[in-house]
Amino acid sequence: MTDPMTGARELPVPEPEHPAPDAGAARPLPLPLGVDRTPTGDAAVDAQLARLADADHLAASGHLEVYEDVHRGLRDALTALDRRPGPSAPSVPVGSPASYDNRS
Repeated sequence: MTDPMTGARELPVPEPEHPAPDAGAARPLPLPLGVDRTPTGDAAVDAQLARLADADHLAASGHLEVYEDVHRGLRDALTALDRRPGPSAPSVPVGSPASYDNRS
């Protein structure tokens, strides 16, 4: 075709390979990552690992918030392990000569 105002020949506009999405069309839901989470036996850690499943239902832009929250929770769980009282250490090291003095 020729532009009637300028006399220049108009080039055809190619069709896009992938048409623009229809504004009214529903977006496909994100697919779950399908990562297996094996229980650890520690309730605090297992709760954080279960929280990772929340990212399966979010677009990639929402994953960071979930990952940061889980990281914070796991860090808190590790810190709590350091605060738990453990078994008391023996007053005399096992195997030392003094450990044999208290025989019954």
